[in-house]
Amino acid sequence: MNKPSLRTLLLLTILSLSLSSCDRSVLFEENVRIPDNRWDAANVIKLEADIPDTAQLYNLYVNVRNAGGYPYSNIFLFLNTTLPDGKRSRDTLEVTLADDKGQWLGDGMGDIWDNRALFRERMRFPQSGLYTFEIEQAMRQNPLPQIMDVGLRIERYDDPAGR
Repeated sequence: MNKPSLRTLLLLTILSLSLSSCDRSVLFEENVRIPDNRWDAANVIKLEADIPDTAQLYNLYVNVRNAGGYPYSNIFLFLNTTLPDGKRSRDTLEVTLADDKGQWLGDGMGDIWDNRALFRERMRFPQSGLYTFEIEQAMRQNPLPQIMDVGLRIERYDDPAGR
């Protein structure tokens, strides 16, 4: 059996490192699977992110993955945020999942659709430390069918104009 040459191993290492490199602007991203694709209102999605820099601008996104059988064109969510010092805030947001003609938005493959909704743009976190985010479904139907995953993404915002 032939052994791979040092050159081949080096090329494979470089290739695997380049393919596994991540988006350096992403500070945090976590998505939570919804059991049986039926999101019960009592199932609050809890995520924790460490925010190191209060001078940095960030974009905050909410991620929603739904199946094509989802019965609505949108989803309303409550986002509860707990700051490192224990202060809390609560926001209501609407994520549009389909256009007025019923066509699903976002990235789709087969019958599955991924949406990343911008919640806050160019925001600064007031404190450094561990933030807790809780996402609740706020729709009238309970449980809410065909919701597969819900999550949060925090990206560093680098203004090309230097503002």
